[in-house]
Amino acid sequence: MIKYNNPLNWSKLYRAAFESISDKCGYTFSDSHYQHAVRVLTKYNTRVNPRDYEVTSNQIFHEILSGMDIPMKDIEQVKFRFYLFFRQDASVFPEVEETLKKLSDRGILLGTLSDVAYAMDNEYALEDIRMIRQYIDYPFTSNDTGYRKPRAEGLKFLAEKMQIDMKEMAFVGNEEKDVVCAANAGAYSILINRNNKIKNYGQNKEINSLDELLVMFG
Repeated sequence: MIKYNNPLNWSKLYRAAFESISDKCGYTFSDSHYQHAVRVLTKYNTRVNPRDYEVTSNQIFHEILSGMDIPMKDIEQVKFRFYLFFRQDASVFPEVEETLKKLSDRGILLGTLSDVAYAMDNEYALEDIRMIRQYIDYPFTSNDTGYRKPRAEGLKFLAEKMQIDMKEMAFVGNEEKDVVCAANAGAYSILINRNNKIKNYGQNKEINSLDELLVMFG
């Protein structure tokens, strides 16, 4: 639903993010400080080191700050600036709002399940869907469930909140882990493939634009 102009793997942007933090917050970092931040962030980069459980943002940033001579009282400020660096160009795909509105008007329960990057707090992660939040009945992230996709626990958590059987759920995602998560949970998997590259993840259905759901659920 959301378009980000950054790559899925943020590794090459770690230093740029902390250079921005230095500029905005008035810190002075040495090369060793930057190297420390890169090491910690790489440790928690699920594209490099996959994990099926979620951690907390304070856990990650406590490790970062402790090696960069930043006082712990500044942890919220540093988190805010770090996450903002990667979220600043986020935008909703053009067809999303109207599609969600029409699905909602038809009485279809809508929920989201997102894996947050670097344990991003929900106050930041859910801000990206602020424009369409009114149509989403159950907005959840891996912070809420404690697990990351493709573990099935997240969708089971969502189904319980919706009070529906898993067989009644269709889960839309753009990555292989979304399709595998749906299969693991027993939900119907829909891959949204916006670039038309061949992606055989075992999906039940493939669409190119979210508004194709209006035909599926007409």
